[in-house]
Amino acid sequence: MNEQFSYFSRKSIKKHLAEIEFDVLIIGGGITGCGIALDAVTRGMSTALVEMQDFSSGTSSRSTKLVHGGLRYLKQFEFSIVAEVGKEREIVYENGPHVTTPEWMLLPIYKGGTFGRFSTSIGLRLYDYLAGVHKKERRKMLNRNLAIAKVPLIKKDGLKGGGYYVEYRTDDARLTIEVIKKAVEHGAKAINYVQVTDFTYENGLVNGVKVIDCITRVPFTIKAKKVVNATGPWVDQLREKDKIENDKNLRLTKGVHLVIDHKKFPLNQSVYFDTEDGRMVFAIPRDKKTYIGTTDTIFDNEPVNPKVSLDDRRYILNCIRFMFPTIQLHEEDIESSWAGVRPLIYEKGKDPSEISRRDEIWLSNSGLITIAGGKLTGYRKMAETVVDHISKEFFMTKNKVYKDCQTKELPISGGEVGGSKGFHYYKKRFESAGIAIGLNEHEYEQLSNRYGSNIDQILDIGLRNIKDNYDLPLTLFLPLEYGIQYEMIVKPVDFFIRRTGTLYFQIDVVNKYKNRVINYMEKRFGWSHYETKEYRFELEEQIISATTGFRE
Repeated sequence: MNEQFSYFSRKSIKKHLAEIEFDVLIIGGGITGCGIALDAVTRGMSTALVEMQDFSSGTSSRSTKLVHGGLRYLKQFEFSIVAEVGKEREIVYENGPHVTTPEWMLLPIYKGGTFGRFSTSIGLRLYDYLAGVHKKERRKMLNRNLAIAKVPLIKKDGLKGGGYYVEYRTDDARLTIEVIKKAVEHGAKAINYVQVTDFTYENGLVNGVKVIDCITRVPFTIKAKKVVNATGPWVDQLREKDKIENDKNLRLTKGVHLVIDHKKFPLNQSVYFDTEDGRMVFAIPRDKKTYIGTTDTIFDNEPVNPKVSLDDRRYILNCIRFMFPTIQLHEEDIESSWAGVRPLIYEKGKDPSEISRRDEIWLSNSGLITIAGGKLTGYRKMAETVVDHISKEFFMTKNKVYKDCQTKELPISGGEVGGSKGFHYYKKRFESAGIAIGLNEHEYEQLSNRYGSNIDQILDIGLRNIKDNYDLPLTLFLPLEYGIQYEMIVKPVDFFIRRTGTLYFQIDVVNKYKNRVINYMEKRFGWSHYETKEYRFELEEQIISATTGFRE
């Protein structure tokens, strides 16, 4: 690969990681770890982050893709969680309106259902109050006819009406990559495909880690005054390397989502509904598809690339038939799917769906800091709590003072668009340039929505008129070349899954252009025949897993 590209050059980053003692090293490149990196570096701490797979390849690219206020927690009387994440939701939106957008949600009310009309009205009003919801987005109560008008496909037997309220839809993987890009912009050193193999110690205290580059297989050591374990489902595995023994541990649960073409499941309104067994499931339209989930089952296997089982698929299809009886879907109607593993703090005797999504900081005698549990929505607040703790320790042990948290009003990468109110007008500024390089209005809209204020870099790539693009359409070529230059794409799966979401929502595009993308990357990176074969096989495995894989 040409190493000219600014701060996402693997060779340059590894050199810095091996030569510098950092104030803070974060292990884990999901949304939690990336959020901590951004918070720490913007306070003035020298910061490094390593991820053993790709950024957001774990839980942070496999969620329901909602930055939501936690309505379900009202049922568990966890009012403080609702208040905190509801307010954080607004902050996430304003700091990155290109990756987060308001989504009106229908909560149908049925005779004998979990939610009654009165309790729903009170609950949603309380939700609006606790979450600090804007007036224009506050809940509305719909009668039966209005609920049917919103969702004509909905089950009508016993329907009494519905609650209508706002959640926030997001691209979880792109939210994560935009957060780490902003951290790197401020001086953090971050790298993917680098795995921690052990800790290093001085006088019994953790002072760094031994790692191996998963691409080159070259080991090296990174030194840091403070080390944070933010590895999500791998938290306990990493703690074992530190010889920690206590009564705290995680309980992993698996959540599954299915993607159906809009023509076969023509849903135009998001719905959050009761299932026959008393759980809650989302059905959400996106990009001419409808996706549905999630399940919540105990998961005891290796969390790398969890699979969708036959039972998972059948369960969600039954949920669809239950709530949308005129939609008769079969397994062959599923275009794609994904499974994610949630790291929840173990609570004895509780069902997976009842376990709190709260977060906790666990401290080791060695000084290792572990952040466990938590939610996508609360990533920024979790990071603030962790870095507050680190800052306090630095003050107590070294009398060193750092800034307070800087991220509350800090746009993430791509978020420099004037907030949610300015985003529409910002996009218009570059529309003519998009048309000039060959994009139509819809294609430009899609790219500007995905990249926000980074659309100028995307268009600059197009304006350079790079001809050798292996006959890729601009809507693939521009994100691919941009991702290579600015988003540390290493493998084809990084591009098709985490940087674009194409494997989930446009599987036909993946199948049509996968070989051309691989050929372009092979030339661009100078891969060997062995590397090309390996990366091609890995992509095929992911396609099989998303489309026909029933394995656990």
